[in-house]
Amino acid sequence: MELIDSHAHIDFPQFAEDRAAMLERARTAGITTLLAIGTGPGPEKLDSAIPFAEQHNWIYATIGIHPHEAKEVTPRHLEELSRLAEHPKVIAWGEIGLDYFYDHSPREMQQKVFRDQMELAAQAKLPIVIHCRDAWPDCMDLLERHWKPASLGGILHCFSTTLEDARRGIDMGFLISFAGNSTYPKAQNLRDVAKALPLEKILIETDSPYLAPQAYRGKRNEPAYVAEVARTLASVRNLSPDDVAAATAENFRRFFRLPRPQMSTAAES
Repeated sequence: MELIDSHAHIDFPQFAEDRAAMLERARTAGITTLLAIGTGPGPEKLDSAIPFAEQHNWIYATIGIHPHEAKEVTPRHLEELSRLAEHPKVIAWGEIGLDYFYDHSPREMQQKVFRDQMELAAQAKLPIVIHCRDAWPDCMDLLERHWKPASLGGILHCFSTTLEDARRGIDMGFLISFAGNSTYPKAQNLRDVAKALPLEKILIETDSPYLAPQAYRGKRNEPAYVAEVARTLASVRNLSPDDVAAATAENFRRFFRLPRPQMSTAAES
């Protein structure tokens, strides 16, 4: 089974004690590509994912500022992001967006930083990775007004809303990514969305170290567990897990224009 984890926070301290072993487990599980999300601990370390992409030829990176830290953003941070966006292993800008569940930053500030980062991502010609929680009406409105004209699309990460919003996202060039929460017994709504969408518009992810799938509920999540998401989506689509894994991997490669990786790790840098 070939798998791609389209969203993992492998720089987070939850992996400090066994990061190398965690990455090896990912490879053993069949992960050929991983997108390391670079929001890190906040604006004080904007390059948090890049070292992993430099060290491993199967890992790519994003850069961006999460809405939680919007209140900390200065023009200097935005300038640094523009510089980091030029790194050859940076393939997307994110995760960015809105979070009205925690409201760690004022909503007006979240919206401003979201707009500013969309503008910079458009200048860098990078797609965006969207975080949205309890803010879908505002998020979709901002995307349609400020991002759709760029025609760069992106990923609606850890999708958690309606089929209508998924289709609006697809119309703007987004892929819809499902995480471990899609495996939870009470998440039938997400499985219904996953069943209804075109297979070529779907990705899978872990959002490690968060949202461990049902089989590992209560434990730290890690990229190897993305296979559980593939199994869940396969069950609702009447496909094999291998079919879903292969399709979502191909979707990721096609969107980001990445070559098909070598399965062997012998040549890995």
